[in-house]
Amino acid sequence: MEKYVISGGRRLNGVVKIESAKNSVLPILAATVLTDEEVVIKDCPRIFDVLNMIKLLEHLGVKCKFQNENLIVNASGFNGYSAPSSLTGVLRSSVFLLGPLIARAKKAKLCYPGGCDIGIRPIDMHLSALSTLGATVTEFGDEIICTAERIYGKDVYLDFPSVGATENVILASATGLGETIIHNPAKEPEVFDLICCLNTMGANIRFKDNSHIVINGVKKLHGTYYKPIPDRIEAGTYLLATAMCGGEVEIRGVNAENISLILHKICDNTCITSIKDDIIYVKSSGTRKNMSFETGPYPFFPTDLQAPAMALATICSGTSVISENVFEMRFNHVADLIKMGADITVKGRTAIVNGVKNLHGACVKARDLRGGAALVLAGLSARGKTTVNEVFHIDRGYYKMDEKLRGLGADIKRK
Repeated sequence: MEKYVISGGRRLNGVVKIESAKNSVLPILAATVLTDEEVVIKDCPRIFDVLNMIKLLEHLGVKCKFQNENLIVNASGFNGYSAPSSLTGVLRSSVFLLGPLIARAKKAKLCYPGGCDIGIRPIDMHLSALSTLGATVTEFGDEIICTAERIYGKDVYLDFPSVGATENVILASATGLGETIIHNPAKEPEVFDLICCLNTMGANIRFKDNSHIVINGVKKLHGTYYKPIPDRIEAGTYLLATAMCGGEVEIRGVNAENISLILHKICDNTCITSIKDDIIYVKSSGTRKNMSFETGPYPFFPTDLQAPAMALATICSGTSVISENVFEMRFNHVADLIKMGADITVKGRTAIVNGVKNLHGACVKARDLRGGAALVLAGLSARGKTTVNEVFHIDRGYYKMDEKLRGLGADIKRK
C-alpha cells in the first residue's frame, strides 16, 4: 500500500484549486440513472469514491467516459437492478442507488454499503422512508432488496436530518406519482446541489419555509450539463493546513458562504482572511489559540472537518474541547496524533485537547478518509519525518493531495 512521507516545518505559500464536491458528485451520479439522455458533469474529480461509483453504474449498463475534466454519463443502456458486494462494500455512497433503481427498474438489490469505519451509520431511515413511498423492503443477511411497482408521493418524517436519507427520498420520488414532502430534511449545501441538478433535468423540487422539501413527481427527466458546487471540506482542509503551518495561501474555486463557520474559526485562530468572488486569501503567522466546537448537521460545524480541525487544536495554546455528535467512532485518528506528541483525552463523544508547542514526526496510519487528512496536516507542521500509511483512504476524497501540497511548498512525497 502506498504512503506519504512528509518532512514537516515548512510554511505554505501559493495557490490551490478546489475540486467539485465529492458529496455532491456521488448522488448526482446516482441521479443519472433516472434519464435515458446524456448527463455531463463538469469538472468531475477523479477521486477513488467517484471512480468506484462509475464502476457501479457501468455494472448496470450505464456508459461513462471522461472527456478532459468532464464526465459524460449515458444511461440509455441501463439494464440492471443489483450490484456485487465487491463494489458496494467499499463505497458508502452506493446506498444512493436504492432510490433511483426502485424508480427506474422497480427493484433494487444491494449489499450493505461500506466506506470508512467511523461508526455504525445505519440506513434504517433510508429504508423506512422508501417504505413510506410504497417500496417493500426485505433483508437477507447483508443484502437489501427493495421493490415497488410505483413510487407514490407521501409525507416523509425523518427522525434526524440525515443527508443520505434526504437524498434517497429525493431521488426516488423525483419521478414518482404525486407530491412528496420531506419533514426535517438535511440542509447541507450538497442537498441543495442535488436538487438544483435534478431541476435542470426537468424535476420539480423546492425547499419550503427552509424546513420542508417538496417534490412534485414528473413523468420523465431529461439530460443536463451541470457543474457541482466546490468541495467545502477540501477547502476547509487547506484553510486548516495554512493555519497550522503558517504562510499565505490563495484558495480558488470556493463558495465562502458554505464554509462560513470554519472561516470564523480560522479568523479566531489569529489568521487573516479576505474573500473576493470565489477566492479566499488566508494569511497565518503560525501563532494559534485554542478552538472548541461541536459537530452537527449543517449549518453546525461539519463532522467531515472534525479530524483536520483537531489536528490544528493539538498545537494551539490552551485547551480545546471537541464534541462529535454525528458519528460515534470518528476519533480513530486520536491514537496516531498522540503518537506524534499530542495531548488528547477522549471521554465518550468528547475529546479534550491540551495544546502542545510542537508535534514530532512518527509512523502513523490513515484509518479513514478525514482522519487520514488530519494526520497529513499534523505531519506538515511536525518536527522531523512523518510517514502516513494506507493513503488510499485519503484518495477517496482528496484529488492529488500530495501534488497540491507540494505546489504550496510542502515537502511531501508519495511512495
